Amino acid sequence: MIDLEKVKNIPDVKLGIIAVSRDCFPIELSKKRRAAIKKAYKGDLYECPVTVENEADYLKAVADVNKAGCNALVVFLGNFGPETPETLIAKSFDGPIMFVAAAEGDGDLINGRGDAYCGMLNCSYNLGMRHLTGYIPEYPVGTAKDIAKMIADFVPIARAVIGVRNLKIITFGPRPQDFFACNAPIKGLYELGVEIEENSELDLYVSFKAHENDPRIPDVCKHMEKEMGKGKFYKELNARMAQFELTLLDWANAHKGARKYVAFADKCWPAFPETFGFEPCYVNSRLASHGIPVACEVDIYGALSEYIGACVSDDAITLLDINNSVPESLYTKSIKPKYKKYALTDTFMGFHCGNTPSCKMCGDRAIKYQLIQHRLLEPAGSDPDFTRGTLEGDIAASPITFYRLQCDSEGVLRSYIAEGEVLDVRTGSFGGIGIFAINEMGRFYRHVLIQKRYPHHGAVAFGHYGKALFEVFKFLGVKDIAYNQPKSLPYPTENPWA
Repeated sequence: MIDLEKVKNIPDVKLGIIAVSRDCFPIELSKKRRAAIKKAYKGDLYECPVTVENEADYLKAVADVNKAGCNALVVFLGNFGPETPETLIAKSFDGPIMFVAAAEGDGDLINGRGDAYCGMLNCSYNLGMRHLTGYIPEYPVGTAKDIAKMIADFVPIARAVIGVRNLKIITFGPRPQDFFACNAPIKGLYELGVEIEENSELDLYVSFKAHENDPRIPDVCKHMEKEMGKGKFYKELNARMAQFELTLLDWANAHKGARKYVAFADKCWPAFPETFGFEPCYVNSRLASHGIPVACEVDIYGALSEYIGACVSDDAITLLDINNSVPESLYTKSIKPKYKKYALTDTFMGFHCGNTPSCKMCGDRAIKYQLIQHRLLEPAGSDPDFTRGTLEGDIAASPITFYRLQCDSEGVLRSYIAEGEVLDVRTGSFGGIGIFAINEMGRFYRHVLIQKRYPHHGAVAFGHYGKALFEVFKFLGVKDIAYNQPKSLPYPTENPWA
């Protein structure tokens, strides 16, 4: 069978370091300082033996790291560095590259001075002249210990960039009527290097029917039952949901083509539940927990956002509606006494029908039915039937990052990032839902989400990953990266007299 636990849909970063040296500076400075970084860094780091002084050297160095299987690089200016060869590495190497420089460290400012502080300026200038992209940290000059920390910060950024460049998003069906907010030009995907395959819901249904007697279904059912626990699922639904899970996994393997990684964006209503016999939310949650996002309502950029977050966090993620305000009575009774730093307008509820991975929910989560779809699609007063299959319950308290990468109606890529938390407060509502708190959310909601016409879906990473996401979006060429600004920093559209 396909073992979901062994599915690998997120890149492993194989990092290499190349030291460069200006030929009028001692090459031993670069070699010695490169070795010190290798020693200081606790992770896997391939040390290229070629120290680059000229163009012939850079070709040898790139060939060496390619042979070693590196898919991301650190180019280290151990001294001033040769401007042309060091930047041409970024032209020849097919992977993200970080440029860093050595601080003066041993007190010898005669024969031991490397001037890499100066060399980094010329490196950046030459990258710009050649229209090449390199990641340069906030302060890219440091000791071996400092640079080891920069490398550790670079790994999740590199993982996301590698993932995006090797990603195919597979869709089924058009955006649902009256949910055109999820619609966006696909032009931005190609600019990022993402491929897309758009399919009909009929294609999905034909493939689903072909899996009807798949011999792997019983094993998937056992895995589902173990994950949910006794009394937390509909036993009679499991086989159909297992059939659907296998359909998606087999489709991914058969259709990824030249790409290494996949994400889905599927039409999940109104026709899906009645046709397939269940809601797909729980299956979607299971795939998302293993790095294969399945975005609701054919939200292509939601799927892309989720995938980026999965790469950055190396953890399960979700996609939620920025859904409803918190009642003042609930805020006054349960939030204000416990979380004094948050105003009512700092809080909101994030909700979706039931696609959040079970590992990110409270212990009383269970597979239930979609109340809204039951009202819409099944006879009044009847017991839920095909609207069952959502994973419902409160989302567990956790630090979070709420974010999105979007292509606007003019074809321009833009993004937002806001760190906050899910509060340890019961919602008293239905679906997969949580009470979120983000500092200055009210102003962010008005002057970013509304002002810049973002859709209602936001991706959620379970931890504070704003720093890495900001650098990923920068590396991908996104110019507009919004965040929840403090009161001391008004938004351009904010009325100062409001």
